[in-house]
Amino acid sequence: MLVVLITLATACTAVTAVTAGVEGKPGAAGLRDPYFPRLGNGGYDVTHYGLDLDVDVRPGRDDLRGTATITARATQDLSSFNLDLTGLDVRSASVEGRPAAVNRAGSEVTLRPDAAVEDRLRTGRTFRTVVRYSGAPETVIDRDRSKEGWLKTADGSLALGQPTGSMAWFPGNHHPSDKAAYDIAVTVPKGLTAVSNGEPVSRRTAGDRTVFRWRTAEPMASYLATVAIGRYTTKSSKTPEGVQVFTAVDPEVARGSASALARIPEVMKWAAGRFGPYPFSSTGAIIERVGDAGYALETQNRPVFPGPPATGLLVHELAHQWFGDSVTPETWQDMWLNEGFATYAEWLWAEDMEDTPTRVSFDAAFQADVNWDFPPADPPSAADLSGPPVYGRGAMVLEKLRQAVDDDKEFFALLKGWARAHRHANASTDDFTAYAEERTGRDLSGLWKVWLYGDGRPDDPDAPVTR
Repeated sequence: MLVVLITLATACTAVTAVTAGVEGKPGAAGLRDPYFPRLGNGGYDVTHYGLDLDVDVRPGRDDLRGTATITARATQDLSSFNLDLTGLDVRSASVEGRPAAVNRAGSEVTLRPDAAVEDRLRTGRTFRTVVRYSGAPETVIDRDRSKEGWLKTADGSLALGQPTGSMAWFPGNHHPSDKAAYDIAVTVPKGLTAVSNGEPVSRRTAGDRTVFRWRTAEPMASYLATVAIGRYTTKSSKTPEGVQVFTAVDPEVARGSASALARIPEVMKWAAGRFGPYPFSSTGAIIERVGDAGYALETQNRPVFPGPPATGLLVHELAHQWFGDSVTPETWQDMWLNEGFATYAEWLWAEDMEDTPTRVSFDAAFQADVNWDFPPADPPSAADLSGPPVYGRGAMVLEKLRQAVDDDKEFFALLKGWARAHRHANASTDDFTAYAEERTGRDLSGLWKVWLYGDGRPDDPDAPVTR
């Protein structure tokens, strides 16, 4: 048996093992994302994550012991490959049951498999990696100073991953272009509840510990994965259309959240009418106390809210299940495809349900100076990915497209067709602009030039955008 000796530190670590070389080339350490060039890894595509987490919830910090079983398909002949992981210590790693040499440098974990499994690492073959790790998961400060990763809450913990925080609690290929199915098991102290994505599989208590198991069969980007641990009031039901609804609410905000939760089936039915069939088998919400998180997030199947959400915010995050969760951006530069569409969903809800035409919402957004700081398809830095233009001006792009089409039946068919064409996949801004022009048969280059990529506010919001 090969013994792997590991010396670990989060900043820069060398882990050595004596292994024969594996033919092939190293997978790239990073996918050259325009804003996070080191995020993600090349040479393989993850198809499934099996995460087994044992969390010791403590005041001020948690201790986590985890095992990640990662099933992936090689996209090149691999001699080694990388995983993204920050803060936590790797205890051991294996590939196809054989110990792998491990090298650690910051958030990059490089695995060099044993030569005995070389054949499993050739292009097109599927291989399984098991990483055992532990430590105190970190809260990550994002480029815009928001907090993500592993957050301590009033009575437990909350994992949020947009854009890079998921690497704070499990190793993986943490770029939105690599989506996978998930099985997540979370062991917590008895009396606490652990909620994750997808559908609940089982709950089992032994002694003073309880294991909650969750399964997400549809592909999910890692930034949409969540684990919420606390003393929740939970409820499971179904919409009239048969979609499972699972909600978890902090008891302190349960009363204030009741009206919003009651509207989930209504919002789901309305959104399906506008955007096409719901792309997942379950929906719901996780509602924390105010202050437990600084923002709402469209975590797949059940968005997270920092306190009882207003109807518009509920609509926004549920619309993300189509635009962002099912149709996921190819890179972080395509963020407006998430936020512009979800913001436009709010405008559509106001039009359909509150007698406020989208043109009224458009005019208000047009007058807001913050929406003209930069083009929505070209934020100047990673700190601007969640800036107002990505939301407000992104929604204006869609209103201008609706005006250019000048036929609501055709426009809403386009929205449904876009969600259908890239269901459970990734898409870029170029994909969308090409799709819109092909679908409408119109030259929309003027629209994209002015509203999607242009600098500054146009003098005339009603100037023609087609030729």
